[in-house]
Amino acid sequence: ALVVRFLTKRFIGDYEANTGALYSRKFTIDGEQISLQVQDTPFVSLEDDTDSICCQEQINRSIYWADGFVFVYSITDYESFRLLRPLHQHIRRIHPNANIPLLLMANKGDLLRARQVSSKEGLQLATELGGTYCEVSARENCEGVHEAFQQLCQELSRSSSSCNGEKRRGLHLVRPKSPNMQDLKRRLKQALTSKGKSATTL
Repeated sequence: ALVVRFLTKRFIGDYEANTGALYSRKFTIDGEQISLQVQDTPFVSLEDDTDSICCQEQINRSIYWADGFVFVYSITDYESFRLLRPLHQHIRRIHPNANIPLLLMANKGDLLRARQVSSKEGLQLATELGGTYCEVSARENCEGVHEAFQQLCQELSRSSSSCNGEKRRGLHLVRPKSPNMQDLKRRLKQALTSKGKSATTL
């Protein structure tokens, strides 16, 4: 929902299962046009009764190529917050020395009565992980979502200008192909169609 909000400014509550789509857009940051690839990764979970994460190999490939990370959790779901530290440790094992920008994004800021994770906890974790923190609502706050992503893009732009390319040296991985926005439009159309059918049924 956050990726769709950022790329299209639209919000649709129901989506087909996330298969890890990759989207490309061009943005102007500080007067300079940049080409941004957003990898919408599949869900990550914790292994039973451990602090180790269970993730698909596709996520590891994405981690190898990523120039920045957005960690998203729901303020109404403490388990989604709890897996962020192990996920960060997993990323550090892949990039032990890299200084990669990180944005910790707390979603569902409109559901305060159901809150399970405080803003203080989110801010403390972001500080611990060396990232920035924001609390947004994909449903109600399009501007907040866009500003958060834009802030990360600015950090990426600054870090890429000073990067010497050593981070990926020795990795023999094929960079994933980045499609245009057709797939995202298809997913939006599917979601809208299914919503329309549901409304008709009711």
